Amino acid sequence: MISLREEVTLPSPPEVVWPLLCDPAVVASCIPGATLTLAGEGGAYQGTMRIKFGPTVAQFRGEARLAYDHAARRCTIEGRGIDARGASRALASGVVVASGDDTTLLKVEGNFTITGPLETFANAGGVHLARAILAEFAENMGKLVAQQPAPHPPADAGPSLSPPGGERVGVRGEAPTAPALSGGKILWRAFRLWLRQLFSRKREAR
Repeated sequence: MISLREEVTLPSPPEVVWPLLCDPAVVASCIPGATLTLAGEGGAYQGTMRIKFGPTVAQFRGEARLAYDHAARRCTIEGRGIDARGASRALASGVVVASGDDTTLLKVEGNFTITGPLETFANAGGVHLARAILAEFAENMGKLVAQQPAPHPPADAGPSLSPPGGERVGVRGEAPTAPALSGGKILWRAFRLWLRQLFSRKREAR
């Protein structure tokens, strides 16, 4: 099992960011390679996640269940998926909390496991991959917040499945996605994160 703890700062107050985070279609549109394909009952959503590693493409199809605590601005996530081509399976669980005043501090904490052909890669660099995707998500969400400063309708009204451009998508439709995060970009972000950790540890050891 691989554990992840990260914090991301978004340049807008929580009352603006949280409604966006409560819309699964908007969130999916900010995750590189992610597509929301179906909204079910009880907070269940189906979708895909596509990542390119040079000529190799891994695409996971799966389901995620979301539970929101709006008072605490907290979301719990349980997800599972399978890569149809390589038969790798993924399980993930996590918690996302938004806090702050003028800016939003997004705390992400969770665990995930991957079995099958991609297990070796996941164990070797899965944390760096997850951090790279999170960094890309934060960048895309920051741009979206800047373009749409007004809060979305209350999350209690249910997910709108509306893309950032404002065009409504049916429940069985597909929301637009951020470009797939290419292998080169993943490796570059992961390398920068690894260097940052390495030098941080060296400074602490002095």
